[in-house]
Amino acid sequence: MALRNIVVEGDPILRKVCRPVDKVDDRIRMILDDMIDTMHDAMGVGLAAPQIGMMRRMFVAEPEEGEIYCFVNPEIVYVDGEQECVEGCLSVPGYQGVVIRPEKIRIKGLDYNGEEQEYEFEGFHANVMCHEFDHLEGVLYIDKANNVVKIEE
Repeated sequence: MALRNIVVEGDPILRKVCRPVDKVDDRIRMILDDMIDTMHDAMGVGLAAPQIGMMRRMFVAEPEEGEIYCFVNPEIVYVDGEQECVEGCLSVPGYQGVVIRPEKIRIKGLDYNGEEQEYEFEGFHANVMCHEFDHLEGVLYIDKANNVVKIEE
C-alpha cells in the first residue's frame, strides 16, 4: 500500500465528472487500498478517486471506525428527508460549512471485489456517502454549503 497525495481545491480535476470503472481488477483494488491508507493517514472519513488525481467513479468511506465501504461506479437510487450537516473535506483543508443533505439514501454499485452491492444509509452515514458521491460529479461541499468558516487547528 502507498499513500497518495490529496488534491486540493483550485485543482481543475476536482471539478470534472469522473468516468466509470470498466472492470474491478487487481489495479483497481490496489488503488482502493491506497485510498483507504491515505484516508486513514489524513484522518478522514471518506476519500474519492478524484481527490488523489484519478478520474474514476469510485470512493472509500469509513463513517465509523472499522466500518469501511468501497464503492465503484456508485449510483444513489433513493433519497428521503433532509438533514443539516456540518462538513469539512480533505481537499478543502481548514474550513467547515453547513450543507443540506438527504436524511436517508439507498446507494448501489460494485464492491472491492467487483460484486454488486446495495446499502441504505441514514444520518451521518448518508451524509458521508453523499459527500463522496458529489466528488465523482465534480462537486465540492463548498458549492452547496452555507456559512463556510475557517476552523482552528
